[in-house]
Amino acid sequence: MKITNICCIGAGYVGGPTMAVIAEKCPHIKVTVVDLNEARIAAWNDADINNIPIYEPGLNDIVGKARGKNLFFSTNVDKAIDEAELIFISVNTPTKTYGTGKGMAADLKHIELCARQIAKVAKNDKIIVEKSTLPVRTAEALKSILDNTGNGVKFQILSNPEFLAEGTAVQDLLSPDRVLIGGETTPEGQNAIEALVDVYANWVPRERILKTNVWSSELSKLTANAFLAQRVSSINAISELCEKTEANVNEVAKAIGMDSRIGSKFLKASVGFGGSCFQKDILNLVYISKAFGLNEVADYWEQVIIMNDHQKRRFSKNIVQTLYNTVSGKKITFLGWAFKKDTNDTRESAAIYVADDLINEQARIALFDPKVEHKQVLSDLNYLDTRQPEENANSITTFQNPYEACADAHAIAILTEWDEFKTYDWQKIYDSMLKPAFVFDGRNLLDAEKMRAIGFVYQSIGS
Repeated sequence: MKITNICCIGAGYVGGPTMAVIAEKCPHIKVTVVDLNEARIAAWNDADINNIPIYEPGLNDIVGKARGKNLFFSTNVDKAIDEAELIFISVNTPTKTYGTGKGMAADLKHIELCARQIAKVAKNDKIIVEKSTLPVRTAEALKSILDNTGNGVKFQILSNPEFLAEGTAVQDLLSPDRVLIGGETTPEGQNAIEALVDVYANWVPRERILKTNVWSSELSKLTANAFLAQRVSSINAISELCEKTEANVNEVAKAIGMDSRIGSKFLKASVGFGGSCFQKDILNLVYISKAFGLNEVADYWEQVIIMNDHQKRRFSKNIVQTLYNTVSGKKITFLGWAFKKDTNDTRESAAIYVADDLINEQARIALFDPKVEHKQVLSDLNYLDTRQPEENANSITTFQNPYEACADAHAIAILTEWDEFKTYDWQKIYDSMLKPAFVFDGRNLLDAEKMRAIGFVYQSIGS
């Protein structure tokens, strides 16, 4: 099958960028991204491409080139489904907050709703592609729903997990390490795989496109994120040991990272990992393992999450202890709220949990993040359901200027590794703060010697 019309259900951090790159690289294919969120679609269609809802370096330029030509954003889901030969499902699959599997299993209600809508609308054969991160054997459930519609339409289900790192998503899409496509081993399944291979082959070398069975593809995504998160938790565990000795975690990380068997990536000690995938995927892996009675396997992977939670808690605890065991009424400035630099995504950001701890201690939080809006900050805190929304609103203030955010602060906590933080006039910031002026660098971003020379009481992770 030669694909000429693609639909993607879900205009979020995966669907939007992925479809924009496909549209740019495949001008012969019409790509329509649909979502029921009217405000989000309106933002994707904003005349000013700098106002698209997702911040990724280079994304607005790509959207600007293809939008209105062969890239479209719409709320008309049924029309896009009807016209498409290939449909990506890229909706949210959060960790369940209710019922069986609460706190671990993925919530697949949005996936099922997509399947039922496709089944209702489709009049001809379709290839359905799982783009969301899903538990192993979700494709089986999708196929069961789609094949039992009674309208004679045939569906092929493919797994095509994303391996994007937010902040570098555009580059990851333009030059991926690999593209993974899983499908059935039947002739029809193999034909469907080849149809999607042909789409990616417009810009990805075919030797980088891996073809597997659907179960291997689904599990590979969970496993990749689990391995990456494991490295972060491993170096963070060592960072605490470094703080109790005279070791420096940056020196340790450099020494072990030069071993070709280990490598240097994901060995940067920090206040902890965040983002939409790592924690969710590991909890999913834990849940699946327990479901199969593999308790030792489950315990092994759950420890990665336990270590990450511990790293966040001990960061906030250290702030309280260092500030003479009380932060009540004190202004603590947060630099950064996004879970990492070069994105406006805040999901599972360490900043949320550190702020929650400090608000429990009655601190006054002042915040500056170059890409995160105040309403998102309040939404993140309110989602935790720790206290009434009014209390959160009264406890945190967002500033448009970093120097104003830092003025009269007792301490600064660096929670996101935005490059611009390194360029600030730290002498000016020091002069505006209450003394002693504390800086808690949760990303090991700044030069410790320079900060101490200015006069700061400077603390970083792992030294």
